[in-house]
Amino acid sequence: MATPFGSSVLTLDDISTRFRHTFEGFVDARKGKNKHYSLTDAALSAFSVFFTQSPSFLDFQRTLELTHGNNNARTLFGVHEIPSDNQIRNLLDNTPPQHLDPLYSFIFNALDNASIIDTFHSFNDSLLVALDGVEYFSSKEIHCEHCSTRQHANGQITYSHTVLTPVVLKPSCKEVIPLAPEFILPQDGAVKQDCELNAGKRWLHRYQKEFGRHKVTLLGDDLYSHEPCCRDALAHGFDFIYVCKKSSHTTLYEWLDYLQGGDGIRTVHVLAGRGSGTKQTLTDMRSLYLYVMERRHFMCNGLSW
Repeated sequence: MATPFGSSVLTLDDISTRFRHTFEGFVDARKGKNKHYSLTDAALSAFSVFFTQSPSFLDFQRTLELTHGNNNARTLFGVHEIPSDNQIRNLLDNTPPQHLDPLYSFIFNALDNASIIDTFHSFNDSLLVALDGVEYFSSKEIHCEHCSTRQHANGQITYSHTVLTPVVLKPSCKEVIPLAPEFILPQDGAVKQDCELNAGKRWLHRYQKEFGRHKVTLLGDDLYSHEPCCRDALAHGFDFIYVCKKSSHTTLYEWLDYLQGGDGIRTVHVLAGRGSGTKQTLTDMRSLYLYVMERRHFMCNGLSW
């Protein structure tokens, strides 16, 4: 019987085995003999949360154990004993998140070998990679040396953790492919606080060769729609589609109005929604970018296409 993706099929057992090998290298900061739970079990337990729909992972697994004599953390992932939620956090907090980066490459390459990545090609026969930052922790009291800070007008400080989360996506497709994240945190030797744009630059530099033969188009909001970001994207071999608001890029729109009468600007009208008749306009700003670059006019506040 033929496998659904040929000889390169990726199974849950393959993923679990690779994850287990990676988790065995986690940092164990425990002292003494109190090592009842293994780091591998803690990490696999955390990962298996994504396969349940219960607010309490531990409670869900205990219920399965009582009603069926087994639990899916053991049957699916080989977890021997499940630590409590707090124990999982304590055990895993000492390992830098970058330790997991090779797993993202493993999944992407496995999907690529199975020709799944090819099915995500869309606009201009490229992979659409959306860049967006997400804040996953915020507190006015709890903080650490890795926190970003925001000072409010009343003098209060908010501490937070934020991460850039790139994903491969395709219009009309519900599934996405997560890529290795880039954490926004204080950088060694940097005077200014880290930000999403700097994290985006680091990510481009680190993963420009990750996509191999695939052409990539970056997607970003108005934050990325600036000339240095466009330079970085092109320098690393990526195309880009960045949101460009008229309110924040007045000079750019002056250039656009000036060039609109010529044939250097291409506009594409796309129907948005089924039968709605609503039109969205996508203006090819790459030609405008090249026009400005050739003439060394860096008066624009932002450039995108």
